[in-house]
Amino acid sequence: MQVLITHGHVGQTRMFRFNRWQLAGGVIGIVVLLMLLSGTVYHLVFLKAAREGWPVVSQIVKLVVRDEVAQRERFMRENLDAMARRVGEMQAKMIKLEAVSERVSGMAGVKPEELQQLMTKPAAAAGGGKGGPFVPAASPSMDQLMGWVGSLDEQADQSTDLYTMIESRLLEKRLLSLMIPNSRPVEGPIGSGFGFRADPFSGRAALHTGLDFPADTGTTIRAAAGGVVLSTDMHPQYGHMVELDHGRGLVTRYAHTSKVVVRPGDIVKRGQQIALVGTSGRSTGPHLHFEVLVDGVPQNPSKFLALADGDVSIPLGKSGRHGGERSASAGR
Repeated sequence: MQVLITHGHVGQTRMFRFNRWQLAGGVIGIVVLLMLLSGTVYHLVFLKAAREGWPVVSQIVKLVVRDEVAQRERFMRENLDAMARRVGEMQAKMIKLEAVSERVSGMAGVKPEELQQLMTKPAAAAGGGKGGPFVPAASPSMDQLMGWVGSLDEQADQSTDLYTMIESRLLEKRLLSLMIPNSRPVEGPIGSGFGFRADPFSGRAALHTGLDFPADTGTTIRAAAGGVVLSTDMHPQYGHMVELDHGRGLVTRYAHTSKVVVRPGDIVKRGQQIALVGTSGRSTGPHLHFEVLVDGVPQNPSKFLALADGDVSIPLGKSGRHGGERSASAGR
């Protein structure tokens, strides 16, 4: 770039040459100079005018500053109002959540005293139930909002603890239900029930300590509940027999089988195949003799098979193995 400067009196002309970098540097220098100049004018003129109260300039400065402050306050107030509405919605949801948690905790078997330990603020119980959306009477301050948020955070922690306990209780109930022999080991009708009957060999009255499931030889026998294989003995009365330990003194016995497909110590699941129907031992024909024992005492298996899922109201024993003697006439 070339710049020509001509002096009128002497007629002399001067020529200046600038490349692109020199031109860019010059433009930047001019911009910086203008910025410094404007800043200096602002600080020396407008601020001084605002402090000293100059007639015209001070009024302009005050209007500008007042407008900026008003905009800032309006923005903050709108945000506070929006946050207050959001906090109100969260409080309403927490109230609903508390009502749901009380119902669910009752279903899970959480005792009231255990629930009371978690609730550090039992205000909801005083004066009857309370609820509804939160509508503040006036725009809240930042301190009020922070207090509400802190309260909601505390309630959320309490609800988390409560639902953790409920989840634990429900899981415990589910595990207990999996260990209760309430599944039929063999599909089909029951041939002979629990109680006194005429002995099929002697004809005399004798106690039948289980249920008989007539079935063809080779029919699958399934575990009535999850457990550990306790024994797979050959007994003169029961024949080929499987015993499953379900914990808390609860044992199931599967007798007269033709073949056993599990070994002592195996862990089996509910419905898993453990043996095949047969007529071994003291038996008049192919069937499964199914027993339930609690601490070695025979129980009526029909009570267990009639249980609904998860109902563990039948009292169980404490030991892990049964201690009773096997009845000589039970396995017919």
